[in-house]
Amino acid sequence: MFEAIAFYLFAALTIVMFTITVMTSQALYAITAMAAGMIFISAFFFILGADFLGAIQIIVYTGAVMALYAFGMMFFDTTRDVVEKRTNPQIVFVLGVLAAVMVVAIVVAPIVSNNIQALYPVIPEVGNSQAVGMVLFTKYLVPFEVAAVMLLVAMIAGIVLAGKKMDKSLTLMGEEEIEMMQAGNQSHHERGEH
Repeated sequence: MFEAIAFYLFAALTIVMFTITVMTSQALYAITAMAAGMIFISAFFFILGADFLGAIQIIVYTGAVMALYAFGMMFFDTTRDVVEKRTNPQIVFVLGVLAAVMVVAIVVAPIVSNNIQALYPVIPEVGNSQAVGMVLFTKYLVPFEVAAVMLLVAMIAGIVLAGKKMDKSLTLMGEEEIEMMQAGNQSHHERGEH
C-alpha cells in the first residue's frame, strides 16, 4: 500500500515538474523545475530498494543542475532586471506548506511502516553499491567512459560558446557604462518588439 501511494505521488510530482520545464518561458524556472523532477525520480530508486542509485541520482543531478545554472547565467542577459509576476502569493504559501508536509511524510513513513519488504530483495552477500559497480565497470564500461567523454566535450563547448559573448567585463566597467549598456539593450528589445 505504501509503495503504491508513494509511486503515484512521485509520478504525479515528476510529471508536473517536467511539464513546468517544457511550458515555462523563464529559463531559470525551467532549470529549477527540471532539478526538482530529477530529484523526484530518485524516489523511485528508493522505493525499489536501490538506495545507492537513488543517492547517486540526487548527487549527480545536483551537480549537473549547478552546472546548468552556471551556463544559464552565462548565456542569458543577467544585467537586465527580472520582474517576477506573483499574482497570488497564497498559492506560493500553500505549495510551500504542502512541500513541507510531504518532506515530513517521506521521512516518517518508512519509520512507521517497518513491515515493508521489497518484492525482489538484493542479494545479502553483495551490497547494492557492489552489485552496481560490478555491472557498471565490467559489462557497461565502454558506454560509461563514452558518456563521460561526451559530457566533458559538452562542458567545454558550452564554455567556448559563452566566452564568445564575453567581449566586455562587467566587473571592470563603471556604473555609468553598465547603465548605458542596459539602456542600449532595452531600446534594442523595444525595437525588436515593434
